[in-house]
Amino acid sequence: MARFDRYMLRQLLLAFGFFGLVLVLVYWINRAVWLFDQLIANGETALVFAELSLLTLPLMISIVLPVAAFAASVFVTNRLSAENELVVAQSAGFGPFRMARPVFLFGLLTSLFMLALAHVLVPMSQQRLAERQTEISQNISARFLTEGAFVHPAEGITLYIREITPEGELLDLFLSDQRNPAQHYTYSAERALLVRTGDGPRLVMFRGLAQILDTGDERLSIAAFDDFTFNLSALAGEDFLGERAFFHLPTRELLAASPAIQRETGQDRAFLRTEALARSARALLALVAALTGFATLLLGSFSRFGLWRQILGAVLLLALVQFIDNSLTQMARMGRAPEWIVFAAPAAGLGLVALILWLSPRLVWLPWGRRATAAGVPPATPAPPAGGGAP
Repeated sequence: MARFDRYMLRQLLLAFGFFGLVLVLVYWINRAVWLFDQLIANGETALVFAELSLLTLPLMISIVLPVAAFAASVFVTNRLSAENELVVAQSAGFGPFRMARPVFLFGLLTSLFMLALAHVLVPMSQQRLAERQTEISQNISARFLTEGAFVHPAEGITLYIREITPEGELLDLFLSDQRNPAQHYTYSAERALLVRTGDGPRLVMFRGLAQILDTGDERLSIAAFDDFTFNLSALAGEDFLGERAFFHLPTRELLAASPAIQRETGQDRAFLRTEALARSARALLALVAALTGFATLLLGSFSRFGLWRQILGAVLLLALVQFIDNSLTQMARMGRAPEWIVFAAPAAGLGLVALILWLSPRLVWLPWGRRATAAGVPPATPAPPAGGGAP
């Protein structure tokens, strides 16, 4: 690798690491607030919070990686342009495509990392996250079996337990269920047991009273029972039920799209196969993002006010590519277009980058010599002809 390539690639990797770390931290803090509210407030330990936070990292990284690559490319190119290093490289005979070589290598490395995340790490972490969430949602005792205190495991539910014996028996239980506005249910029992079944946990109460208040006519009905079973599955909360979805599946299962997978995920064959191919297409968008940030900043002559116009143009161009990708992917998921069309947006982005690189030294309002002269670096002087005559 040439010295210029090593130098620029090193700058890109350093900037990429900084922007990636900042973006992941911002995204993680936003996610951590929700996790903290759902876990710590419901009796789980900090170890469980750390475990689930780590399991969400691969997905966070895959989301922010293209943005970090674009930001690193824009930052490094802008700095090299401001310090006239790109002008010196051009004066030495480097054309736009030659200067883009380290950026292309940087984008290629980012895309390979994205492929590993999309096809291996993200499905594995999301599958494990769903399993842990299911385990936590079924851990009723950790969420609301607290003796001597009124707790609210779900909206409209109030529970009180005077004592929990070492054998797990619940003594003097009070349960209020006001989820139905038309009828309010109140249960009291001398003792109760928590029983786990295949359909979810059940609360079995012994020797108690059931009171039903009809809010319409304010009629109260009271019934005594020797034993009564209350379904606790709904108290786990819909937000915490970790069912396997299409993004939990490995790529090979998505490509196969068997009838069993379609029934499990609730998606058709076109949707599943499109999602499998879209994982690779999103990885190529990281390469497009890096090259777009570099190529667009080559447009325009030297300016003491910086390259803010070119940066704005790069953002708009990348937004256009992303819009095309979202539109075509949605069409393929609905079966209105072939599945391979998800690669059209990355291909279009690479085509636009190649066009910009080809046009940058040819545009009338962008002569490279004027840019070099304005920056204070004289253009390269042609060598005298052989024989020592006057040129």
